[in-house]
Amino acid sequence: MLTIEQLNKTTEHEFMELLGGIFEHSPWVAEKAIHVKPFSSLGHLYDEMVSVVEQATEEQKLILIKAHPNLGERIEMSPDSVNEQAGAGLKNLTPEEYDKFSTLNQQYMDKFAFPFILAVKGKNKHQIYEAMEQRVQNQRETEFQTAMKEIYKIALLRLEEKIQ
Repeated sequence: MLTIEQLNKTTEHEFMELLGGIFEHSPWVAEKAIHVKPFSSLGHLYDEMVSVVEQATEEQKLILIKAHPNLGERIEMSPDSVNEQAGAGLKNLTPEEYDKFSTLNQQYMDKFAFPFILAVKGKNKHQIYEAMEQRVQNQRETEFQTAMKEIYKIALLRLEEKIQ
């Protein structure tokens, strides 16, 4: 784990190695945030990264949302996503649970054309499934905004694992 002072001393390459994956498969966020160095705190870094995303176009935000895997799917994911889903019990679904998640994921994708996103740390598979069942009832704009809020939560959790 790094201190913010150590992070501030990193080269551009080191910074990208450390933080390029904070926003799922979207290193452009870290690439833009690096120019704000030095950061006064973890909160400052986080706020700057969120600001980069907030200033992005709706299309860029949609691409960011779509960079996330469907929860519970057995596909290749970033190491952070693998760990987060495993911690929530999503890597050990029974065949029946996997089918339920797959069906609900497909309903969600059919309705919104982007994956269901939830910061799963501290949640179990039952809580995640319940959230999916509730949120699939939402309107698209509500879900788009909810997905962005969840992405920001995920980013903060990932930053907190890397920087003190």
